This record gives sequence, C-alpha cells and structure tokens, in this order.
Amino acid sequence: PAMQEVYKTIGRVAPQDVTVLVQGESGTGKELAARAIYHYSRRAKQPFLAINCAALPESLLESELFGHEKGAFTGADQRRIGKFEQVNGGTIFLDEIGDMSLSTQAKALRLLQQQQFERVGGNTTIQTDVRIIAATNRDLEAMVAEGRFRQDLYYRLSGFTFRMPPLRERLEDVPLLTDYMLRHLSRELDRPIRGITDEARTALQNHRWPGNVRELYNAVRYAIVQSSGEIVTLSCLPDHVRIAAMESAASSGKDAWSEVRRIVQHLLACGSKDVYRQVGQMCDRVVLETVMQETNGNQLQAAERLGISRVTLRAKLRASRGESGDAESASDES
Repeated sequence: PAMQEVYKTIGRVAPQDVTVLVQGESGTGKELAARAIYHYSRRAKQPFLAINCAALPESLLESELFGHEKGAFTGADQRRIGKFEQVNGGTIFLDEIGDMSLSTQAKALRLLQQQQFERVGGNTTIQTDVRIIAATNRDLEAMVAEGRFRQDLYYRLSGFTFRMPPLRERLEDVPLLTDYMLRHLSRELDRPIRGITDEARTALQNHRWPGNVRELYNAVRYAIVQSSGEIVTLSCLPDHVRIAAMESAASSGKDAWSEVRRIVQHLLACGSKDVYRQVGQMCDRVVLETVMQETNGNQLQAAERLGISRVTLRAKLRASRGESGDAESASDES
C-alpha cells in the first residue's frame, strides 16, 4: 500500500511541469522515482541528467551545473557549458540537494524563479528551460532553522513533495523485490538460479534493512555469487542478515541452536579469526534482551535471574549495544 500511494503520486505530478522534491532515506529509490516522473512527463523525449550534489566539491559542482568562462579560475583554459545549458528543454535531477553550498543554492534559486543564470566568471545572462526534480535524505526544515539551507529555496523546492517509505515500513514487499532481483541478477551474473529456500526468505523478511532496497539488492547479489547450486540457501546470505535471522528465531522460540551451529560453520568457512567473540556477542544480545524484557527493564531482577552481578549486567548491556565498557573485566569482578 505504501508504494501504491507513491505510484499514484508520481502519476499525478509527472504531467505537471512543476518542481518536485523527493524525500527519503538513502537506498529507498529516490532516483528511480525521479526517472519515473521524467518518463511520464511532457519532457520525456528531451534529455534527463542526474547530478549528485554530495559527490562534488563546491567549486566543481557550481561549474558542473552552470558552466564557466575561460579564465574563470586556475585551470579554466576554455569555456565550459554547464548542465543547465546542455539539458535545455529537459529534466535535471539534483540528488542530495541538502549538501549544496549556500552560494550555489542562491544561483539555483534564481534559476528556479526565472530560468536564468550566469556561467562562473561570466556576466552574460543565459536563459534556459529545465524542470528540476530534487531529492534529499536530510531534514531540510531543520537545516533551514540552523541557517544551513536557504528558506526561500526550500519553499521553491517544496511546492510538491512526497516521501519514499523505508523498506522496514513495507516488509511485505521484500518477497516481491527478492524474486525480481533474483531473476534480474541471475541473468546479469550468468548464474542459473531457480529459487530461494524458505529459511533464506524468512531471514530476508526478518531483517530491518537500514540500507533499504539498495542493501537488499546487494544482499541478493552476494547470495547469488555465494551459491553453489541453483537454489539460494540461508548459508548464502551475508552474515549480518543471517545473524538477524538467528536472533529472530531465538525470540520466537524456534530452534535457535541449529541457527547458531550454521552461523559458526559459515564463519569458519569464511576464515574468520574471531568466531568465539562474534557468536558470543550474538548469544549475549539475545539472552540479555529476553531477560530484560521479562523483568520490564529492572536490572536488579535481571541480574538475579541471570545469576550475575549488576556491574556485570551493565557492562554486558553496554557491550551488546556497542558502547564503551569492558564486559570481561566486569565479569571477572563478579
């Protein structure tokens, strides 16, 4: 349902020649949404160009977008035509616009308002006709309040805004995306993959995907490369996805020990040099979270149920959360 709403929004805004701001976390598919808007727009037969504002330093980004005159700066030995001039009549996608400097934002604002700009080092006003689709994973409202993003530019960009939902909010899409990626990547990698086991599907479904669809794509690619047959199994998945599956199995009362055994075997096969630490941390996290939930977060009761001191418990909780603290020395004290 979340993505169906996105598709409806794209269908409504694509034919309208207005600026669009696409918001969402990294890996949610903001550029794909921008390309869909372009594909169904009146400018579909004109050029489309994507620029990552975070990938270029300020001086290069301004020159890339607006062009420069000969002698504008050291190394500018000839005139360069910028992207806004090259893509006249088409669409430009400005990805990660929240990383654009304030000076470049000022020139972008003028272009949005008047479709005019000057090349770097030049005085001639150039008229252009481009549609801008912008995207960001930042909180632009907060940046405006902090003075790091122009308020007037934000208002111009946010005339039509929509959000790409993170994958954790639409986990029911994971099987559909997985099947599509398996078909696509098996052809790309020339591997005869016919399917995926239920165990592996469950692991993918249970993962929270902080990297969103891009992370899922990379996980499926990894699994195909790791597979030795025509079926992707649990052992083919990346370690962090398998660990999430083991923790989920433990919390839901399934046979967690078989999962632990498989993870140990996988780590050994990968040549890991600290199997004990990795598996110990996984088990600690499951035990601690389960007991803390059972005692409603009461550390004294949890320590009594675990048979360890409160000092040891606090140290282990810090360690399981990746915080500073030496769990082993605390354990020695107890």
